[in-house]
Amino acid sequence: MSTSPRILAFAGSLRSDSFNKKLVRYAANAAEKKGATVTVIDLRDLDLPIYDQDLEDKSGLPEGATKLKKLMKEHDALMIASPEYNSSLSAALKNAIDWASRPEGDSTPLEAFNGKVAGIMAASPGALGGLRGLFHLRSILSNINVIVLPQMHAIAKAGDVFDDSGNITDDNHAKKITRIAETLTETAGKLKA
Repeated sequence: MSTSPRILAFAGSLRSDSFNKKLVRYAANAAEKKGATVTVIDLRDLDLPIYDQDLEDKSGLPEGATKLKKLMKEHDALMIASPEYNSSLSAALKNAIDWASRPEGDSTPLEAFNGKVAGIMAASPGALGGLRGLFHLRSILSNINVIVLPQMHAIAKAGDVFDDSGNITDDNHAKKITRIAETLTETAGKLKA
């Protein structure tokens, strides 16, 4: 059995030109260089309705939620770039977490999260870079059985940090994001082994 970890990477933003989509792609590339197999997804493609138990009771999990849960179960780790909306995480990210936490058939609640390790990061045009939202995300993930890496990083004034190709132009930010990606790869590989 290969100990090369599989990482599911996504941003909590739906915007096409999102700084966090650029950030997660940058981090995914760093994890691949370290030996991980990374699957980058876009939450927009899942077309998730707002979580509603009446909808779940009537129709079961939407197709996008089932797909997300399946992907999570197939991967060893999560890499999440989370935008900050009004001092917290985005509704899109919270909604995806809520749908993925639901049991389905013979499955148990949180089975898509159990035993996962996560690396979290943020980018924002604001002065704090999304840091406040990362604390909320850390709390949520920790409470649903995810091991969250102690280090996290928020990139402030993100419009000045990414070039047209999505590369991080600031060496300090680039090193910190690369280190998170490498630590996530190493930790997930050790847990998998």
